[in-house]
Amino acid sequence: MHAELIGALTAGRAVTDVGRSLREAFYMFWETLWALVLGFGLSGAVRAFVSRAEMQARLGDHRAGTVGRASIYGAVSSSCSYAASAMAKSLFARGADFVAAMVFMFASTNLVVELGIVLVVLIGWQFVAAEFIGGIII
Repeated sequence: MHAELIGALTAGRAVTDVGRSLREAFYMFWETLWALVLGFGLSGAVRAFVSRAEMQARLGDHRAGTVGRASIYGAVSSSCSYAASAMAKSLFARGADFVAAMVFMFASTNLVVELGIVLVVLIGWQFVAAEFIGGIII
């Protein structure tokens, strides 16, 4: 009788823990959904509305100005890594230089403006400086 009660309690805890895990997974999905929608939406917009000639004029080589422009575009897009990869692929497919597309992708995941604001508020400007310096090095 005692072993059955312990088994039932353990099974009940397992079900509760699985339920909590599923709830947290849903909340995490819900919180990151905006970044996915924004990133994939921008990727689709680039494919639909940006011509190859326009893309090559803006990001068609890997000179310093183009790399800087790609970094700025990536920093303000600040999407999740899945959407950043899709956007980089769209940029490249539309005529952007491979290096410029990769710089965009790294900047959109490592030079995130919103994350910088959160870091300043929570733990200080030193961490923001480290994020941006590390993002530029990457």
